[in-house]
Parts: sequence; structure tokens; C-alpha cells
Amino acid sequence: MRELKVVGLDPDGKTIICEGDIPGERFKLPADDRLRAAMRGDAALLDQPHLDIQVTNMLSPKEIQARIRAGASVEQVAMVSGSAVSGGADIARIRRFAHPVLLERSRAAELATAAHPVLADGPAVLTLLETVSAALVTRGLEPDKLSWDAWRNEDGRWTVQLAWQAGRSDNLAHFCFTPGAHGGTVTASDDAASELIDPDFNRPLRPLAPVAHLDFVESATPATVEPHDQPVSSRRGKPAIPAWEDVLLGVRSGGQR
Repeated sequence: MRELKVVGLDPDGKTIICEGDIPGERFKLPADDRLRAAMRGDAALLDQPHLDIQVTNMLSPKEIQARIRAGASVEQVAMVSGSAVSGGADIARIRRFAHPVLLERSRAAELATAAHPVLADGPAVLTLLETVSAALVTRGLEPDKLSWDAWRNEDGRWTVQLAWQAGRSDNLAHFCFTPGAHGGTVTASDDAASELIDPDFNRPLRPLAPVAHLDFVESATPATVEPHDQPVSSRRGKPAIPAWEDVLLGVRSGGQR
């Protein structure tokens, strides 16, 4: 069983702050009737089953801000501290300390969009936002539907995250932001970021099936009609036509009846 040491009283006056054997690890204990009965040695009140003591890990304001600055959300910090279970008042407390750090993260992300991507031959002329927007337009995507975020690493540098959606897929790209003159610089931290800032990178929007090669052969010219295929004609070159009297008298063209 671990031992806790009382270090103070919460500002609301309803909980006692305790500290464990791990530095920075804090807990809170409700200052209710059962705790007062335990201090008085009142065993009758301690045996009541409907009373319960809830101990939750309570993070200090400095710890809350450190976790938020490193990229955690208010909800994630609340889960770590047990506030998501103990009630909304503790979540409001976390949000109060996290608010200035969230503004700091938002400002860092905004500044990173005005920084210049570092290419093989040095920083680009265009900003990160201009470069990314042009790359997405080339891929047939809408550059106005981008989501930016930033958080500080353990080494003090900023990681900037770009999120966008293509169809039904969610995409992420990460950059390392270094503030400085003329907006500072950003370098790609993953393949997605490298593709977005690479001026020579070109990828089709979707794979295309190979087109079969068709050989077009000209049709043969019509065959020349041979002389022997021509219609039979008379010696004068015209078909023999019987005379009118021959038709009436039934006389053949050769003079025989």
C-alpha cells in the first residue's frame, strides 16, 4: 500500500492535495465527513457503506501546461489526471490552465505557414503555405480546407502538423519549424511533407490503365476492273438493240424469223 503525504488544500476548499513517492505525482482527497470521522477515530461513521473516498491523480498547473505544450489535448490530460471520471469541474480547471498554451501553439502554427521550406539548394522563395497550396492544386485538391497545428518538442523546437482530406482518406504531413529572419524556415519531417515541398515531385491524381497500341492500316485501293470483266457489247462498242419492226413481227436481229 502506497503512502501519501498531505501538501495542501485545493483552492475550492473541498479537497486535500496529497503527494506520492514519485516527484510531481499528486493526488486529491475529498474533505468529506468520512475523512473527518477518520481523523476523529469515529469507527461508526467509517463503517457506513454509502460513503466512499475517491482518490484521483491531480496534475499541477505546470504539468498541465507542459503536457498541452507537448501536443496533448485537454481531454487527454483529463484522462491522465482522472478528471474525466471525477467530474466536469476538474476538466474546467485543466482547460483554464491549458488555454494560454493552446494559443501559443496556434500562433506557432500560423508563423510556420509564413516560413520558407528548405530545399536542396537552400530556402525557397515561396512560403510554406504558398508551396503547399500549389502542390495540392496540382493534385486536384482544395487548398482552403487545411488544418494546422503545432507543438514543442523536448529539444525546444516546434513540430508543425498539416492535416487535409483527399476523398475519404485523412492525410498528415509534419515539418520542423525554426523561427528566424524573414519568417524562419521549415524542413520536412516525413515523406508526405517532402512530397509537398519538392518542386520536382509530380504524381498523377489516380493511376491510369495502359492504353492498347492500335496499328491503323490503310485499306487497299479498289482493284482495277479488267477488260474482260466489262459487260459484253457489240462490235461497235454498244449493246445490240432490236429494230422496232423486228419486235412487232417477231423477227430476230439476225434477219431470221
